[in-house]
Amino acid sequence: MIQTEILSLTSSAPNAFQEFENLVQTYEKAFYHFAYRLTGNHDDAQDLTQEGLLKAYRAFHRFKPGTSFDRWVYQIIYRLFIDQYRKKRRRPFVSSLDESPPYFDQEKQMEVPDHSKLPEDFALRHELGQTIQQALLRLPEEFRAAVVLCDVQGFSYEEISNILQCSLGTVRSRIHRGRRLLREYLNPYLSGERGK
Repeated sequence: MIQTEILSLTSSAPNAFQEFENLVQTYEKAFYHFAYRLTGNHDDAQDLTQEGLLKAYRAFHRFKPGTSFDRWVYQIIYRLFIDQYRKKRRRPFVSSLDESPPYFDQEKQMEVPDHSKLPEDFALRHELGQTIQQALLRLPEEFRAAVVLCDVQGFSYEEISNILQCSLGTVRSRIHRGRRLLREYLNPYLSGERGK
């Protein structure tokens, strides 16, 4: 349905669509990863990314050239997440090495980097990645978004303030409190108590 609507919008403004498409190609994976860190689910992240890009395209005539396109779209994705996805019943994160995430089906199969010949090393890294994602999902949405934008996406506090539309002090507070909670959630794993 979303793709059909985009096709109908493109026929009325082909130049705007081409400009929008070029910008999206630059940042699409980053948008998806941000959505995934917020939702913790590949299907929800794909839906959130598509809905965010459709909303951005509809409002593209209001986008000011020379400003930061990616931060503008992050803002849209974050608002959609707050409005729609936090009310959804959370589903547990499940991943299989035999199955690639749906978003990447068009590109290539999931490849596991071979940093070591020992399967135990990979299993530990994979377990840590899942543990971190589960800990992120336990954070309140506002803290999670701030921490992901800072520590995963690499934005400055000022950029995060613009994306989340809150004061610099609020951003600092959310990142500080979010990191503190993450440490608390991850401490049992890091101290070896996870199996007890």
